[in-house]
Amino acid sequence: MFSWRKTKLRAVSLHQCRLSSLFRGVLLDAIEVTGTQSQASLQHGLAGKDVLSNARNLSVLSKLRTSKRFDVWSIHRTDAFSSISGSILLQARDPAKLNEEIQIAVDEHRCDEAWRLFEQHMQMEGFPRKSVVNNVLVCFAESLDSNWLQKGYSLVEQAYEESKQNLLEKEPLLYLSLALAKSGMAVPASTILRKLVETEEYPHVSAWSAVLAHMSLAGSGSYLSAELVLEIGYLFHNNRVDPRKKSNTPLLAMKPNTQVLNIALAGCLLFGTTRKAEQLLDMIPKTGVKADANLLVIMAHIYERNGRREELKKLQRHIDEACNLNDSQFWQFYNCLLMCHLKFGDLESASKMVLEMLRRGKVARNSLGAAILGFNTTDDDRFNTKKVSEKGSEIKEHDNPETRVVSIHNMIPYDEFCRDRKFLNLEAESKVVLGALLAKLHVQVKLITSERGVLQPTEEIFVKLAKAFLESGKMKELAEFLLKAEHEDSPVSSDNSMLVNVINACISLGMLDQAHDLLDEMRMAGVRTGSSVYSSLLKAYCKTNQTREVTSLLRDAQKAGIQLDSSCYEALIQSQVIQNDTHGALNVFKEMKEAKIPRGGNQQFEKLLKGCEGNAEAGLMSKLLREIREGESLDAGVHDWNNVIHFFSKKGLMQDAEKALKRMRSLGHSPNAQTFHSMVTGYAAIGSKYTEVTELWGEMKSIAAATSSMRFDQELLDAVLYTFVRGGFFSRANEVVEMMEKKNMFVDKYKYRMLFLKYHKTAYKGKAPKVQSESQLKKREAGLVFKKWLGLT
Repeated sequence: MFSWRKTKLRAVSLHQCRLSSLFRGVLLDAIEVTGTQSQASLQHGLAGKDVLSNARNLSVLSKLRTSKRFDVWSIHRTDAFSSISGSILLQARDPAKLNEEIQIAVDEHRCDEAWRLFEQHMQMEGFPRKSVVNNVLVCFAESLDSNWLQKGYSLVEQAYEESKQNLLEKEPLLYLSLALAKSGMAVPASTILRKLVETEEYPHVSAWSAVLAHMSLAGSGSYLSAELVLEIGYLFHNNRVDPRKKSNTPLLAMKPNTQVLNIALAGCLLFGTTRKAEQLLDMIPKTGVKADANLLVIMAHIYERNGRREELKKLQRHIDEACNLNDSQFWQFYNCLLMCHLKFGDLESASKMVLEMLRRGKVARNSLGAAILGFNTTDDDRFNTKKVSEKGSEIKEHDNPETRVVSIHNMIPYDEFCRDRKFLNLEAESKVVLGALLAKLHVQVKLITSERGVLQPTEEIFVKLAKAFLESGKMKELAEFLLKAEHEDSPVSSDNSMLVNVINACISLGMLDQAHDLLDEMRMAGVRTGSSVYSSLLKAYCKTNQTREVTSLLRDAQKAGIQLDSSCYEALIQSQVIQNDTHGALNVFKEMKEAKIPRGGNQQFEKLLKGCEGNAEAGLMSKLLREIREGESLDAGVHDWNNVIHFFSKKGLMQDAEKALKRMRSLGHSPNAQTFHSMVTGYAAIGSKYTEVTELWGEMKSIAAATSSMRFDQELLDAVLYTFVRGGFFSRANEVVEMMEKKNMFVDKYKYRMLFLKYHKTAYKGKAPKVQSESQLKKREAGLVFKKWLGLT
């Protein structure tokens, strides 16, 4: 009859301190009512231990208290019990009552009280009822407090660990994920989305796109966003999901759309993970996502960063034919095209683009109504922005995007969140965040601007082109380009022309032969310049004791009718004295006296140079000096070979890729991170090529140690780590993890945990074999280290 009580009482574990004799008597008297057998069982269990040590004891006392026999006992023992054990009975709570109190605390937004009561319930009975659990999650999400959000996420983790995910509803989990993303906690936010997909509680695309939008505002979050889009998009490759089946409706509602791709791609661009972005672009034809104007421009940025010039040229046709592009989007595309020409050393194409922009700008200045004119007979409109009015609309669209991002950091009330079945509010949020991301991309446009609806080159492009011409030794082409540019542009004085600025920069950098060549080209083109350029070059020759060049320059100055100032003669005299040519020094002095040249000549170049060195505003010359001194020299051959290797790797033709890599090295081009990334991803795609990746890993480390051209980045190391984990090369995997953590790079542990469980779930379980070789022992130790890093031990 009372077997349930005996079972409960036997289960009571009382192991910390001795009970008072009075309390022992009270309990024994209570047990007398239930029978002598129960009494013996209880005496055996108590044995001087404390009933307060276990929360389940409180549950037993609560049940005893609510029974009729317990009521009889309490009448007889009220006085004795109240003084000693009253506090014990206060702690023994009714679970149903506790659920009600948790709900009241949640309704009143008292997170601390709700959490305290929730913990009590977890100690007594485990998780509360389903509605209470979800309401607690919603309460924590609405607070947007990182502490409560972390506690809410820990509850979700615990529920999944204990296989009680049926207590969690989709809407509260989505709401919590959104709150985590808004608070900058990208990893838990993405984990909740992944859990929802795993349990087939598919979130609507408008909902998870808002989560991705907030995640993409940070570096690690943008990388996770790209991973999520790839994972979810994989489910829809090649029309795997049949849209005719009604059961597939929730899954199809999750399918990535154009806005999701734009958000993930823009985040990748802003934080430099452009090869991951290119993987997203490869997914577009497989999922059937349609491109809009924003996506076209984002694609241009990605192709430019990765050096895909042929892809950029193919994209140009779509850009020119698109009817809904605005000023900003045109600027960005042609900026990318110019940058790509420079990367590949195609200075002819780049200079032609700049000259055409200048020509069109000149026409626009001379004609009041000619903001939109033909470029050639076929595609003249490609340097016209669509309409001047659209520039205004663009500004309105991205006007002060930062304030908009701040305003949407507040959480939508949960009731409103649930009523919005199509998640229109979240879709609007993600659009605003996307606008902010695109505005940041627009800020990076430095080579092109717009005047009266016509694209115009900035001073930055002249600097980059001048540097590229100088590095390639094309002095004649540089002079021709700059002279044509000055003819198309607004007229300036000869001493302040672009060509003179470039000559002065060359003199300042010690590139005297190049400066002399440009001066010759200027003279042969019939362009007259002032004496300051000749003077500064002559002084530079004198300082370096280049007598032959001094003579040649003096002859050129006489032909051009240039009269040198006294400072030049003084420099010539000093140079002759240094060379012990006293007779020559006297002749120069006599020539100076006869020409009646006043002392204290032209100091223009010295002032200009001091201004550049003092970070003063010195225009083109200052920028060119900084670009040549600090800018990286471009190796166009590396980009060419990277494209070849990328093509073969993408097609799975790894033998051809290996030959191309070998040829690249033989021509003196050093492979970089992009080269090895293409090779590693190519090997990973065809599988079972783990030894080849191991050899590449060794080569990468040796190149990185020897030169600065090889820099390990997150995308390369992530690709290498994926291949090693997939193949079970955990010793190498640990090396990669160590390097990534040393460089403070983000590692997606969730992805590698799932990969390990998929391919190595049964590995390294149980005791080690008694007989194993040294290599087997090391392999096992490496596997256990990696497993521990994943948190699977």
